[in-house]
Amino acid sequence: MKQITVSGAIILRVNPETNKKEIFVTQRGYGDYKDGWELPGGKLEPGETPQQCIEREIREELATEVKAEKVLGVVDYDYPNFHLTMHCILCTIISGELKLLEHEAARWLTKETLRYVDWLPADLLILDKIEEIL
Repeated sequence: MKQITVSGAIILRVNPETNKKEIFVTQRGYGDYKDGWELPGGKLEPGETPQQCIEREIREELATEVKAEKVLGVVDYDYPNFHLTMHCILCTIISGELKLLEHEAARWLTKETLRYVDWLPADLLILDKIEEIL
């Protein structure tokens, strides 16, 4: 089975209006899993660490600089055509406005709204750990 290794960003902020912690999530705009919600990110390139990958991917996909703080967890999931290993990395925004360059939509979710979107199967596996930090 094909093996794909990716990094997913858990971009955390405190909403200035509500003072609640939130994470930024995106909706896929293409491919077999179009319209599914996910942590933004992408595939590791040769010689790249998961942290380097997520900083590059967020710069490319969202025109934003983030700092990879720590790995919150690693998810392994078997999709029908490939095995996915996803490094879920807690990130903070350094600069930028989170512009959607590849995704269909995006939202900031709180602990209360985290499960309101139609998550991709692999991303569902990290939600319990995300709830703990929210």
